[in-house]
Amino acid sequence: MKIYYSPQCLNYSVPGHPEAPGRAQYTYEHLEQKGYRFAEPEHCSDKDILRAHTPQLLESVKKGNFMDFDTPAYPGIYDLARLSAGAAIEAALHCLSAEEKAFSLMRPPGHHATRNDLGGFCYFNNIAIASLKALEKIEKVAIVDFDCHHGNGTEDIVLGKKEFLYLSLHQSPLYPGTGGRSRDNCINYPLSASTTPDEFLSLFKEGLEKVREFNPDLLAVSAGFDSYKLDPITNLTLELETYHEIGKLLAALNKPSFAVLEGGYSKDLPECVYQFLQGFAD
Repeated sequence: MKIYYSPQCLNYSVPGHPEAPGRAQYTYEHLEQKGYRFAEPEHCSDKDILRAHTPQLLESVKKGNFMDFDTPAYPGIYDLARLSAGAAIEAALHCLSAEEKAFSLMRPPGHHATRNDLGGFCYFNNIAIASLKALEKIEKVAIVDFDCHHGNGTEDIVLGKKEFLYLSLHQSPLYPGTGGRSRDNCINYPLSASTTPDEFLSLFKEGLEKVREFNPDLLAVSAGFDSYKLDPITNLTLELETYHEIGKLLAALNKPSFAVLEGGYSKDLPECVYQFLQGFAD
């Protein structure tokens, strides 16, 4: 497996903000100790961003003329967000050309960025940008999102597009308050906070059957680990071994596959990611 990572993604923070540099740094260090290999990503182009977003959002992020408490206008965030999106693109293209899975270990995350709005720690929608770029080479993409929060941005971008199937399992009610029902090509499983790991996996398998029926040419995974039982900002109860099983179930689809880091804010994030990648690589 090839992992895309740059220490440049550590270069922004606000004290007390859960989306902090240590998320990526400690995960990188843990995976390096486990023997994984890494590649430095390149920035994506504005043209790539405009596949998923409006010129208005692009210019807003570029100039830093926005106000969002959760998603601050950090100095240089435009270039850092382009680097994170670029890593997702490279992961997508690598798995298509090299017949090897890939993972983007970058921040900022992306799945809350809609066509015209940033939010939820996200500036550009990495998984959507990469998936739209991949359509230059293939015809159909399934996006599977197991972050604890609904990927409202991803749904906004791909809703109604026949080239896409979007599957999300997420806690509800919870930010951003969307994903309460399935719509068109977007399949949503809103989960109560009391959902057990076994119940989660049962519904995950059910959703993956719909992915299998869609028969995509590429599987894109929004890998969020804030559904972990010790995550400080959410309430689901997944165990470390649950992520290993999630990875195995995705690998069993036997499709060219890549994943990008979304949420996950506990001190155990490095091990959560490792367990997922171990299953995903099978």
